[in-house]
Amino acid sequence: MKLLRFFLATAIGMALCAPAFAQDKLTVRLDFSPWGVQAAMHLAKNKGWFKDANLDVDIQDGRGSGNTVQLVNAGQVDVGQVQVGLVGSARAQGATIKSIATFQRKTDLCILVDRDSPVKSVADLKDKTVVVFAASPWAPFIDLYLKSGGMTRDTVKVDFVDPAALWGTYTAKRSDGLMSTVGSALPLAEGPRPSKCLLASDAGIAFPSYGLVAREDTIASKGAALKRLIQVQQKAWTHLKSNPDDGIAAMIAERPDAKLNADILRGQIKLTIEYFDTPASAGKPIGWQAKEDWDAALKSMEAAGVVKAGWKAEDYYTNSLID
Repeated sequence: MKLLRFFLATAIGMALCAPAFAQDKLTVRLDFSPWGVQAAMHLAKNKGWFKDANLDVDIQDGRGSGNTVQLVNAGQVDVGQVQVGLVGSARAQGATIKSIATFQRKTDLCILVDRDSPVKSVADLKDKTVVVFAASPWAPFIDLYLKSGGMTRDTVKVDFVDPAALWGTYTAKRSDGLMSTVGSALPLAEGPRPSKCLLASDAGIAFPSYGLVAREDTIASKGAALKRLIQVQQKAWTHLKSNPDDGIAAMIAERPDAKLNADILRGQIKLTIEYFDTPASAGKPIGWQAKEDWDAALKSMEAAGVVKAGWKAEDYYTNSLID
């Protein structure tokens, strides 16, 4: 009996002293400094949902989607939250990344113009000036967009500026238009220069927007962890559809030094969610990607000279991590 009690006490002691299962570590690099499209990441971190999924997620602010894509492809971070349409140009340059989930599946590239401006289409931009930065996802599509309305860079002036000067140039009215995205731009412009959007999709350009990308070898080696990451993001975005203020509170708590504006964040979260679905992806799980959407995007990329003919959509995305 004494021996039995000894073994029981020893077993209990070992169980109490044993380390918990180590959490799977993932580094996630965002596109820019905090804005509404990142709400689900910060909400999941703030609520402890990553921890509940046995994940230790290091969320890093970014310096542009293009820069984040480069870091992912170089193996310096595991996952990038970026405009996933950039996978096309990245793979054309030898990268091995794929989109593993696209939350904003609808094209949101747009040109901001004054809300009361008579400009309604590409043709109305004649003799106008639009501003953009060189690494913008817009850059490869500028000529294709202008051509759709019979315009060229001789009839529409396109100024390339430093990203830090982009907003100041537009809000100071030193340009007639600003090439950006609906979700990021419209709420930000509401105060200094109320605007409306000319959509790239109205000119036949397809470009999948924000989601998650990873290298093929990371997908193979960390697939289980990546799958849980996506599941947590699905949970967070579902929550945000009805509770956007929870995302605002989480972002302010996670980035207290960023001086975030709650009204701007609310507008960005709302517009991000409005661009979640395409006809081909409607009713599918958040993040799931339709071949039809990628086919359309790659046709636009081919027309813009981003990718060469002969592409296969399956080389650019995978739904293997999405339930």
